[in-house]
Amino acid sequence: MNRRVASLLLFGAPLLWPFAAAAEDYPTRPIRLIVPFPAGGPSDLFARILGQKLTESLGQQVVVENRSGVGGVTGVDVVARSTPDGYTIGMNSAGALSIIPFMMNKMPFDWQKDLALLTLVARVPEVLVVNPSLKVETLKDLVDYARANPGKLNFGSSGTGSISHMAVELLKTEAHIDLAHVPYRGAAPAVTDLLGGQVQLVVFDVPVLLPHIRSGALRALAITSKTHAASLPDVPTTAEAGFSTVLSDNWYGLLAPAATPPAILDKIHTAATAALRADDLKAQYAKQDAVASPTSPAEFAAFVIEERARWKTVVEATGVKFD
Repeated sequence: MNRRVASLLLFGAPLLWPFAAAAEDYPTRPIRLIVPFPAGGPSDLFARILGQKLTESLGQQVVVENRSGVGGVTGVDVVARSTPDGYTIGMNSAGALSIIPFMMNKMPFDWQKDLALLTLVARVPEVLVVNPSLKVETLKDLVDYARANPGKLNFGSSGTGSISHMAVELLKTEAHIDLAHVPYRGAAPAVTDLLGGQVQLVVFDVPVLLPHIRSGALRALAITSKTHAASLPDVPTTAEAGFSTVLSDNWYGLLAPAATPPAILDKIHTAATAALRADDLKAQYAKQDAVASPTSPAEFAAFVIEERARWKTVVEATGVKFD
């Protein structure tokens, strides 16, 4: 045994004992689950369902904390800057990791250096809806109206750079129409203004819009996915409506600060993926047209890289920049 190895064994090992003990005992107090959008939106809904399962499996309360802003970037940044001890984890949607980075001169965090990607949580179809006061019945009707009235229709989103924003920017590009963007701090306030007529259309996750579609308060024109939404089988896809490239499935993932001890990350990942495979959670997600999608950290990272490549092309084509 050389002197360096002997020294590490003699002096280094005791320094690691507190961390090993902390990981073994984890968790001993409540855990914050940061949601980067306001309460009532889809990310909040999926986080609360997952948080309840984590509470049961980890034996400590998982408390959802909503930290909205900058299209979901603010909440993810809270996670990135938190003490890496396993007591702060967070949800993210597509925007903060795969869209907004190509719209800002400088991001507040480096997703590969500052974040530990734990697992994909869910994939969710989106739907384009309008306020019924806008007398259109189909996506073609909407495009025709927009062409005849350039700049007169407003669309809401959950924030500049969110997937709900870029989905409509993609439609604008493909259909050659002019729509005015009104960004909000999450889906819930945007839908409130859509119901009130302040904006005329949005593209959001099916679950947040479904009750309003079923009540007749909003009219669904197209599913922005390759396949129909189970809860809206009669609503055509964008491909069926003549816009096959306008695709914007949303997705959510689970994150932690990068320097969190590996043993603690493993505990969280094991609990989260077990929860996402549980029949009762899958059933709750399915009611919202969401597919629980547990992955390994490596699979999640590969997925993010693919999404970044796809949305980078869209951002560059539209020329949208974060204000």
